Amino acid sequence: MTSMARKIGKAAAITLVAGTVGGAALLAAEAVLARSRRYAKPELGLALRTTIGADTAPPLRLVMLGDSAALGVGVDRVADTVGGQLAALLSGGDAAHGRPVALSSVGVAGSRSSDLATQVARCLLGDRPDVAVILVGGNDAITLRRPADAAAYLGAAVRRLREAGVEVVVGTCPDLGATRAIAPPLRQVVGFLGRRVARAQVRAVHSAGGAVVDLAAETGAVFRADPNTLSPDRYHPSADGYRVWAYALLPAVAHAAGVTPRLP
Repeated sequence: MTSMARKIGKAAAITLVAGTVGGAALLAAEAVLARSRRYAKPELGLALRTTIGADTAPPLRLVMLGDSAALGVGVDRVADTVGGQLAALLSGGDAAHGRPVALSSVGVAGSRSSDLATQVARCLLGDRPDVAVILVGGNDAITLRRPADAAAYLGAAVRRLREAGVEVVVGTCPDLGATRAIAPPLRQVVGFLGRRVARAQVRAVHSAGGAVVDLAAETGAVFRADPNTLSPDRYHPSADGYRVWAYALLPAVAHAAGVTPRLP
């Protein structure tokens, strides 16, 4: 991840687990190790628009907004991203004939909630999406943004989409304490920061008229138990991890889209 050095370095300054010089030194040392790792980078093909499902009806327009999770960093096929897996699940579920899903993403790796305004403007150009899924918050947490400020930007994005007639589902900041690219106790620090952001997000999204799925609460235990949910960089999700998120998001997204998915 291109700005991981600055982000982890700032998080290391929070001595929540040790109030001593030795504790701060340990966190700083772990930050150095974390930023020395090689992290997955976005694949160019993940930004392409694609239609999933048989061309038997007007497509359901699904757009992904947010950070690397919305783009699918960690995998190299659109079908393995959380958006691709959601689209596959939705495309076979509308009545007896299914409905194609026109999937696109305006997500940008490294984005924070303050970047959502630009993404919202992009996704409202041309054909209006039916459902927008926003995945954001991790970068807000590890760059030490105030949760209330991050949530305010998110709420404004949700409100703007709803005013444009778009249904919105937000997946909150995931369980950062499940990442294996960061060693304890720094891992616990970023996990704590992520939960603070997620709680603020839930309140802001509800106030703005969107639906919200607490990804940390819904899927954190799975990520902590199964290392295969993470990609080789041990930070971004793998195809299996994105599948876990897709199933967690599916009920809310299907309800927003007005479809009844048939699960495999």
